[in-house]
Amino acid sequence: MSVDGEAVRLADEVQADEPGWEVDPDDEWGVAVVATVGRQLKLRREAAGMRASDFAAAVKYGEDLVYKVEGGRRIPRPEYLEKADEVLGAGGPIAAMKEDVAKVRYPKRVRELAKLESQAVEISLYSNHNIHGLLQTEDHMRALFDVWLPAHTQAETERMVAARLARRSVFERSPAPMLSFVQEEVTLRRPVGGTMVWRRQLERLLELGKLRHVSVQVMPTDVEDHFGTGGLIEVLKFADGTAVGRSDGAFAGRPVTDPKQLRILELRYGMIRAQALTPRESRAFIEQMLGES
Repeated sequence: MSVDGEAVRLADEVQADEPGWEVDPDDEWGVAVVATVGRQLKLRREAAGMRASDFAAAVKYGEDLVYKVEGGRRIPRPEYLEKADEVLGAGGPIAAMKEDVAKVRYPKRVRELAKLESQAVEISLYSNHNIHGLLQTEDHMRALFDVWLPAHTQAETERMVAARLARRSVFERSPAPMLSFVQEEVTLRRPVGGTMVWRRQLERLLELGKLRHVSVQVMPTDVEDHFGTGGLIEVLKFADGTAVGRSDGAFAGRPVTDPKQLRILELRYGMIRAQALTPRESRAFIEQMLGES
């Protein structure tokens, strides 16, 4: 075997074994998307008169991976679809499948949440157990997932990290939504992942807090009459005037859209914000924590 051929084989083995690119059999939409993409790739390859081995050599992936992708057993990477589009002379349609295929890696619940976040014009979030997922660094995410019980497989961890990272695009949207976060002091003091990961997480909070459309506030632990004892609160408002909200301590934790129920969540969140340090005071508080470490 040539050096190039050996490199392709080794790359294929890495891609085939790499966690996070398997198809979740319980995700009907995801299974359908990957099966459709695989079928289209196979039809186009055969229409071009290429054998699987020839196509594999052309895209510089192993033949085994080609069969897995075409059989709907493996989620193709974006670069795989781009190369396939080029080799088959498709003119763009194959590469355009990247967006839907990328979403297949994310759990269904996360996809639905990300869709809502991508449409919201105002997002209000209170978190009292962990630093909110939208604010977390990648290392912080991994450290949290690594200590969950029962333990996640590596593939599950990779899928959840990828999904959470994708949701951070909400900070880069144009026009930008207004984002308001209130974090309990204890979530900032817990050194998740060790000192260096913890410091980088605090620095991330400071970076995000500088954005004009983002507000980060800290709820001091010594507040006596605390309105956030009911747990997490999320309220998302949309351009058409509708909204959706959820709280661990209200309405059995289910999402609500009824205006009366939403007003309760908004009242609680408003009181929590009023009790928390102001954004300026919160920045100073976080900077002080970094200076003490």
